[in-house]
Amino acid sequence: MDKKEAKNRIDKLSAEINKLRYEYHVLDKPDVTDEVYDSLMAELRNLEERYPDLRAVDSPTQKIGGKPLEKFRKVKHTVRQWSFDDVFSLE
Repeated sequence: MDKKEAKNRIDKLSAEINKLRYEYHVLDKPDVTDEVYDSLMAELRNLEERYPDLRAVDSPTQKIGGKPLEKFRKVKHTVRQWSFDDVFSLE
C-alpha cells in the first residue's frame, strides 16, 4: 500500500469509527459488534504506526469514547469497574 492509499484508508476508517462511536455513545444504538469495532481500530492503529505523519490530531486513536447520554448518572461503585481495551487480548 502506498502513502496515498494509506491516507485514503485512514480517512475512511476514521470517519467510520467516529460514526460508530456516535451511534454507541450518543444514540445508544450500536450498529456493529465489539469485534468489528476493535478490528477497525486495530487497522487504523496499524496504519498510523506505519505512517505516523498521517496520524491526525483528532484521530479516533487519540481520543476516548464520546459524549455520554444525558440519562446516565454518576455512580460510586463499591468495587472498581475495569474497562477492556479490546476484545482480542486478555491483557
